[in-house]
Amino acid sequence: MNISDIAVAEYVEVDVDERLAKVRSIFERENPKGIVVVEDGEYAGVVGEKQLVRSRMEDDTKVSAVMKPAPSVDRHEDVRETARLLVEGDVKIAPVYEGEKLYGIVTVDQILEAVIDSLDAITVAQIATEDVIGIGETESVGRAINRLRENGVSRLPVLDDEGDLVGVVTTNDIVEFVVRDQERQGSGDRAGDIDRMLDIPVYDIMSNPVVTAANDETAQTVVQRMFDNDVSGLVVTPEGADTVAGMVTKTDVLRALTFTEQDSMDVQITNVDLLEGTSREHIVESIEQVADKYAEMQVIHAHVRLHAHKEKLRGTPLIQCQIRLRTNEGQVGGSGEGYGAEHAFHVALDKLERNVLEIKGVNADEEYRGQLLRKLGEL
Repeated sequence: MNISDIAVAEYVEVDVDERLAKVRSIFERENPKGIVVVEDGEYAGVVGEKQLVRSRMEDDTKVSAVMKPAPSVDRHEDVRETARLLVEGDVKIAPVYEGEKLYGIVTVDQILEAVIDSLDAITVAQIATEDVIGIGETESVGRAINRLRENGVSRLPVLDDEGDLVGVVTTNDIVEFVVRDQERQGSGDRAGDIDRMLDIPVYDIMSNPVVTAANDETAQTVVQRMFDNDVSGLVVTPEGADTVAGMVTKTDVLRALTFTEQDSMDVQITNVDLLEGTSREHIVESIEQVADKYAEMQVIHAHVRLHAHKEKLRGTPLIQCQIRLRTNEGQVGGSGEGYGAEHAFHVALDKLERNVLEIKGVNADEEYRGQLLRKLGEL
């Protein structure tokens, strides 16, 4: 299947000089997966809810200040490569070209709707993220925004004092809350209103009850559940419990579409445009070296996520790097920060190797324990 079967020519478009207030109202009114930004009638970039939440810019700011580039897709590109481009670009929408002409757009939802019948062979356990970032129900909306921004995620499980799941707060919840509150308050000096909104507890704006998933469910089942409930991710919970065991999102499912059965390791990099000072080849080789040290651990897929903070040192941004391996022995990851992608990657790689060693050590202890019990049984 290629994108010509999926792409649509209808999309929401705004000019680079459009005010953020107008863009926020478009998200509230039409709930698009993203908006195409044009300059003089030509494609310039895209903007999504994530960019709006990460921005503290005033309503009069032009949308060009928060838009980001998205990889262009040929109308006849195949689905797997398109999925890879969306994941690595960290976007939900991409422009589709026919030759040099902008034909339309393709979104994550359009791809998943087209392939949903083939997702019954993938389980939640194979694709969910186990290391989940949450927030307490009494913590502020401002704290939630910072946590979303700092970790490059779009949703946070909300927990009570006992650590039980009581809700979810998403970028969409925050955008709707801000837009709704500003429409109610009317125009004028918003500085005090914004401060007040940031101090409101997460409990007041979170979504509840929580739509959840189980590890043994198929990707087909959970994607349909996301569509039915108009959400982009589900909290994974153990059967009969209110604790958080993981998170599965549409992006996780999209990423699974890019998995290959080739001999070389399948490595995917999100925000690949931040790879200044290093290369994809170096990252792949370094991860392979760690995996090769522990031959019994078979790496099925590796995902590297880069996220730039505003802080800089001599012009070099502070980068957060997260590495996650899906192996025959479960998930293992490592994260770290550094100035520049190469430094951040190697900090994360060192942490990854220590975590791999820990897994191997636990397995070795269990093997020794089994041998000892067998010998005792022979006495």
